[in-house]
Amino acid sequence: MKKTLLMAAFALMGTAAFAQSGTGWGIKGGLSYNKNGDLIQTVSNSAQNVVEGAEGKTGYHFGLWGKLDFPKMYIRPELVYTKTKSSYNLNNATNDYDLSKLDLPVLIGVKIIGPLHVFAGPAFQYVLDNDLGDLRVQDVENDFSVGLNAGVGVNLGRIGLDVRYERGFSENEARFIGNNITNVEGRVDSRPSQIIFALSLKLSGSNRR
Repeated sequence: MKKTLLMAAFALMGTAAFAQSGTGWGIKGGLSYNKNGDLIQTVSNSAQNVVEGAEGKTGYHFGLWGKLDFPKMYIRPELVYTKTKSSYNLNNATNDYDLSKLDLPVLIGVKIIGPLHVFAGPAFQYVLDNDLGDLRVQDVENDFSVGLNAGVGVNLGRIGLDVRYERGFSENEARFIGNNITNVEGRVDSRPSQIIFALSLKLSGSNRR
């Protein structure tokens, strides 16, 4: 029920933005290179835990965006489904950490020259699902979290290209244990750190940059 209400809230916020006078809207999609936070393995009878950093892997995203345009700046909310993946080496075995989430970035952009623009803003994130290879992983501590998006892009008519960096503000851990492996337990930080490459297509609105 909670997930359904949050998804409906995201959709309503996006629809409200699209309905603004002078706003264009469209679709977007692309690839990302993501590294989640550290995996910390709890070691029995030891005063020190084992910390394993993530190896980045490629993910993807797709969704909708809206834009309220001004002469020198713009406001752009997005509603995006995102799939990220990181890899951890645990007990000489590789486990991929897959994360599915809804992202709602609210970006403020500044037009630099011609089609070039820069942007930044908060990214509200809602985790839908997580999976850690052969290990049994619990839900993340906080389904809802906040991060930061910042990047640069160009607009070419109705086509837009941008590259951005996304970072979660705070740790958001999920505990795990081994299914068929004894003495394997710990926690993994789901906080994203990713570079995102996106292609946007404007479906409605003016061609003004």
